[in-house]
Amino acid sequence: MPVLEVKHLVKFFGEREILKDIDFQVFQGDVISIIGASGSGKSTLLRCINMLEIPTSGDIVYQGEIIDDTSKDIALYRTKVGMVFQQFNLFNNMTVLENCMVGPVKVLKRDKETAKQNAMKYLNKVGMAQYINAKPHQLSGGQRQRVAIARALAIEPKVLLFDEPTSALDPQMVGEVLSVMRSLAQEGLTMIIVTHEMAFARDVSTRVVFMDQGIIAEDASPEELFNHPKNERTKEFLSRFTAN
Repeated sequence: MPVLEVKHLVKFFGEREILKDIDFQVFQGDVISIIGASGSGKSTLLRCINMLEIPTSGDIVYQGEIIDDTSKDIALYRTKVGMVFQQFNLFNNMTVLENCMVGPVKVLKRDKETAKQNAMKYLNKVGMAQYINAKPHQLSGGQRQRVAIARALAIEPKVLLFDEPTSALDPQMVGEVLSVMRSLAQEGLTMIIVTHEMAFARDVSTRVVFMDQGIIAEDASPEELFNHPKNERTKEFLSRFTAN
């Protein structure tokens, strides 16, 4: 059974149809990169999956159960399907450690000591354990994004969504964040990643989804999609990257 399913998903903003009848399935251990031009609906799709945007129609199904905005446990659902944002979204008034403890304590009702040990485990994993007493403004962009990943991991999600996690970073910081994501993929974490990092999408994903004007134009293995794209729009989009 898929861990997550998107069925006939449609999203309008006012008169504008952003997502047009999107269907796809996510299985345990999948690392799915979503690529496509700006404005093709990639981030909106991710935000609908996480229920930060309410779909106009269609269903998000998690482990066989339909999730909608009337589900009383949206906060609990988001602990199963976590999200890492482009702009980090850390709490500036909290230390690194507090940022990683707040979800487990508030939403999962863990005691502080358990939450602390858990937070330390994930801060170690992303190489940020020595910064536990720092506030976000004292960190570089790459460090803040690694803390944001640790915070998302601390609630131990089944699926982790990444919305262009490197696009707000200086080029030299991109590598440190991608290397954390690469190791999570190797450990078998189920991930859906909206990204402009084509080499990462090609090398780390189990599947690559190309979105174009609100539809999934192509969904294939990285080898298939990068080397033998079937859709003309995919070919055109990838032609910009073949020089790299």
